[in-house]
Amino acid sequence: QVQLVESGGDLVQPGGSLRLSCVVSGGAFRLYTLAWYRQAPGEQREMVARITRDGSPTYVGSVEGRFTISRDNAKNTVYLQMDNLEAEDTGMYLCRADFASQTFWGQGTQVTVSL
Repeated sequence: QVQLVESGGDLVQPGGSLRLSCVVSGGAFRLYTLAWYRQAPGEQREMVARITRDGSPTYVGSVEGRFTISRDNAKNTVYLQMDNLEAEDTGMYLCRADFASQTFWGQGTQVTVSL
C-alpha cells in the first residue's frame, strides 16, 4: 500500500517562507513523477509544481521564481520550498505520485498566508 504523508504547513505572513515535505512509503519512489497541488476553498485543485523521476521540474506561472520543488530519492521525500509567499498562495497543499496508470494522493497540509 502506497502512502503519502505531507507536513510543513503553517500560518505565515506575506513575504514569508515555508518548506513542505511529503514522505512516500510502500512503493518504488525513484520511479514516480511527483507533484504538489493546491486547493483553496471554493476553487478547483490546481497543480503548483511537478518533478519527473529524472529531476526535471515544472511550475504553474503564478509560482515561477518563488517556489522550488525537489526530491530526495534516498529519503523517499519530495519537498516544496515556498518563498515570498502571497495571500493567494493560501490553501490545502496535497502531494501526488504517479507511475504508469497509478495515482496516489496524500491528505494534505494547510498553508495560510495572512497578516
